[in-house]
Amino acid sequence: MADLLWPGDHRAGEVFTDAAFLAAMVSVEQAWLDALAAAGVAAGAVRLAGAAGPADLPALAEGAEADGNPVTGLVALLRERTGSGWVHRGLTSQDVVDTALVLCLRDALGRVRADAGRQAGALAGLVREHRTTLMAGRTLTQHAVPITFGLKAATWLQALCAAVERLERGPAPPAQFGGAAGTLAAPAELAGGAAAALAVAEDAAARLGLAWAAPWHTERSALTGPADALVGLADVWGRIGGDVALLSRPEIGELREAAGGRSSTMPGKANPVLSVLLRRHALAAPALAATLHTAAAAYADERPDGAWHAEWAPLRTLARRSVTAAAQAADLLEGLVVDPGRMRSRAERAAATLTAEQRAMGGPGADPGAYLGAADPIIDAALHRAGRLWKDL
Repeated sequence: MADLLWPGDHRAGEVFTDAAFLAAMVSVEQAWLDALAAAGVAAGAVRLAGAAGPADLPALAEGAEADGNPVTGLVALLRERTGSGWVHRGLTSQDVVDTALVLCLRDALGRVRADAGRQAGALAGLVREHRTTLMAGRTLTQHAVPITFGLKAATWLQALCAAVERLERGPAPPAQFGGAAGTLAAPAELAGGAAAALAVAEDAAARLGLAWAAPWHTERSALTGPADALVGLADVWGRIGGDVALLSRPEIGELREAAGGRSSTMPGKANPVLSVLLRRHALAAPALAATLHTAAAAYADERPDGAWHAEWAPLRTLARRSVTAAAQAADLLEGLVVDPGRMRSRAERAAATLTAEQRAMGGPGADPGAYLGAADPIIDAALHRAGRLWKDL
């Protein structure tokens, strides 16, 4: 999958592509079928693998318009090609779509977590290496008081830790097996009662490596929670990209990306492309999550009209873009080039401004390096927090 209008999309590979989503829907149908068979409801083992694949995507996508979702066409295809009338018995289309969304989202979150670990490792290295690298602190675009680059990187690390902690605090999205109106009435009829229906649903979820929860057809925190956590990460990456872009301006030159991007008309120009692309993602991500919240608030009845359908594309877009941005942020931080000499030189030239606060408090106000307050323990706290999340730091 490639997207000319979202440079870097190739980094997400097959995560949440149409082919991946189709495969996830088939996996859901297979898990349910196997759970019915294990409960003695469905006769015999039926293998759905290979019964539908990428070659079927155009027809399934076109046919989805008639029914409002791709499940009806998929079920007809699977029944025709396997000869099994047990496919999809006891399920509803939303069960299949929602659980397939969860499976694709799980893959995306796994990729994001892995690259967040790369980012944390790179940041911890920068913090340790530049703990005492003096630089000018800036507030409201102007010189303020002295800081170190290690402290600046520590604030990036703290923000990353907070965002990952939010992601980890949320429970993993569960499978969706509720039947037509969230009562599991059809499975109960097939399996011989409520307890048997619940056992089938829990078994099917376990076969997918998911938890089962009470049907969440109209309670959408299973999707809005992870989406919010991904936006929190986008905030962090956008802030880092903004700092790097600013400090890589030629007139500042304290940081630069390892490999700057080319200009189509100006030879020799090295643009901070990864920083720019991270800021792009940070600006676009909140609106995608907002669509999910808007949809969640518009749900009605036991299954919704329109609001459910509005979720799919924004969730996929947010997930793929988050995978892309996570890899870009890791590459940026692992290759970040720091110019300690330029940082110190600028801080020393601006010493009078940077130490003005110290003088106002009765201090000597001569050496910027002597006015760093509690920078060291703040740095230690950031490293300690990161060490709790990533044991190998």
